[in-house]
Amino acid sequence: MGFCQLLKKASLVGAFFVPGIWQSAAQAEVFCPAPSGLAQVEVQRVVDGDTVRLKDGRSVRMIGLNAPETGKRGRSDEPYAVAARQRLQALVDASDSRLGLVPGRESKDHYGRTLAHLYGGNGENLEAQLLAEGLGFQVGVAPNVDLVACQQAAENTARKARLGLWRQSPVQRVAQLKRSGFALVSGKVRKIERNRGGIWIELQGSLVLRIAPDLIRQFDSAWLSGLQGKAIEARGWVQDRAKRGTLKNGQARWLLPVTDPGMLKLIY
Repeated sequence: MGFCQLLKKASLVGAFFVPGIWQSAAQAEVFCPAPSGLAQVEVQRVVDGDTVRLKDGRSVRMIGLNAPETGKRGRSDEPYAVAARQRLQALVDASDSRLGLVPGRESKDHYGRTLAHLYGGNGENLEAQLLAEGLGFQVGVAPNVDLVACQQAAENTARKARLGLWRQSPVQRVAQLKRSGFALVSGKVRKIERNRGGIWIELQGSLVLRIAPDLIRQFDSAWLSGLQGKAIEARGWVQDRAKRGTLKNGQARWLLPVTDPGMLKLIY
């Protein structure tokens, strides 16, 4: 059963489950507290669980958080997508739509959106709050990785408590992959290679992880070498080489670029 299928049952109880999440989060540890001297912005509207539109016209994509996708082009909402958007709206409303903003080292994404961390009027990081409530997945994309550690800690809180997206495990085995898009995947490392294209970690099945050459220095090479034969968990945006027309004979169908060491985890 795939990621979305595993969570569809959980989404049916989302409307009843979310208030419980919020209550738990209110009692939880504060992650990623605000730095001093924040730029102040005003929100016009919440687009989805990880994006807001500001009154100055900018669209802001929150750094380190990947919330479930709301339905577009005839596709249905992913599980907890509506809950994530509603929760972000509640956090924005609690701050009278005025938030603190810290732009990323890389300030724009390829859609032209501003990449930034957002903070409520109480100084709490909004990405970390959503992660701690199980309403999104932590992601790290260099160079915007300053808060990876505290955001991982926030997500681990939800994971241990089985909140939201963690109510049922969203981790797929390689054989369960059915389509491109964000995924958490587990598997055993079959082979590790390094060439001009970077470091390639092939998992049993038909998935290869790629660390681009310009990102290799961020990784512990000894740790990577020690992954041979081990079971690992990886997260990121899976690409289907078959549909992209780039699949060659003998290659794994699925490709997952690894953008930060935090996107890899040793299971055993």
